Amino acid sequence: MKETTVSIRGLKSRLSHYLRRAKAGQIVEITERGKPVGRIVPVASSLEERIEAARRSGLVSWNGRKLKPLKPVAKLRTKKTVAELVVEDRR
Repeated sequence: MKETTVSIRGLKSRLSHYLRRAKAGQIVEITERGKPVGRIVPVASSLEERIEAARRSGLVSWNGRKLKPLKPVAKLRTKKTVAELVVEDRR
């Protein structure tokens, strides 16, 4: 995916242009005095595309393996379900 860099001033003066680029699938990196301060990223339609976009932007890292199931944090001392306990607590 192609990435474009623009200053805040340039973004303000040509916002529609950079939004069209984002719609076309490009990432627009916004800089202030040459240092990155933000990004305009295209809206991804599927979960896989959103995860990939987050990985590319450095928000998450993932080795591709599935996660192991976690053990429950707490055990119930009753035969009621968690949902039943929540409903009961709301009364």
